[in-house]
Amino acid sequence: MARSNEFIEYLLELLQGTGGEVTARKMFGGYGLYYNTQDFESIMFALVADDVLYLKTDAENRGDFEQRKLAAFQYERSGKTYSMSYNEAPGETLDDPDEMTFWARKAIDAARRSAAKKHMK
Repeated sequence: MARSNEFIEYLLELLQGTGGEVTARKMFGGYGLYYNTQDFESIMFALVADDVLYLKTDAENRGDFEQRKLAAFQYERSGKTYSMSYNEAPGETLDDPDEMTFWARKAIDAARRSAAKKHMK
């Protein structure tokens, strides 16, 4: 099993306390993590690239990440660097299921707010 697959399995185990089912889907050389509920909601709240977990951010929770100097996810295309609204997860989330649940719920809420804004347009 590849290292990233082991990491994904570990993350899925840590994320069991979120109150919904969390699934992973391969995308662009990494993975998207989706929060799924019984109401058929499926929303991407995290991504994994190069075995680093990034959580969804918005204006409401981004300060929590920036205060800890947690980098935004960036990628390069055609010589330009782009940032996305995902920031690196705090290190303690990888060791503590309660911390993971706390930070994942912030990301799930941000993903819901983002989806609601898109739906309103």
